Amino acid sequence: MPADAVVVRRAGPADAPAVADVWLRSFDAALPTVRRAHPDHEVRGWIRDVLVPRHDVWVAETDGAVVGVLALSDGWLDQLYLDPDWRGRGIGDRLVEVAKLRQPAGLQLWTFQVNEPAQRFYERHGFVAVERTDGATNEEREPDVRYVWRPQDS
Repeated sequence: MPADAVVVRRAGPADAPAVADVWLRSFDAALPTVRRAHPDHEVRGWIRDVLVPRHDVWVAETDGAVVGVLALSDGWLDQLYLDPDWRGRGIGDRLVEVAKLRQPAGLQLWTFQVNEPAQRFYERHGFVAVERTDGATNEEREPDVRYVWRPQDS
């Protein structure tokens, strides 16, 4: 199914279980060498109680199934996850467009250094790597990289 058959909309409380499913499947598929800092039930609770109600969360869905998730906070792209079966279909591109429209002054984000596909994806969308760490300050203790997008750079 092409990306234009996918609907992008604001997430609501009822979407939290599906958002968690996508987050967990995507994390495990994209980052098999990264230790998750929290078990599934804690991730689900955080998505239900914190992420969906307190962030600007968007979902991509097709035929009633959530296949992508975008979460924003002030100046930050906090989460961007796609169901592994839906990667490479332009859905991530559409979610980044939403992020840039919602945060027109600019965005920053963190991704793990081992996630080279994500780094290439963000670089294609005008994000520039500005900082690399050894991971000492993130919960996973995994080296990461901070990216910044400024509208004047695009």
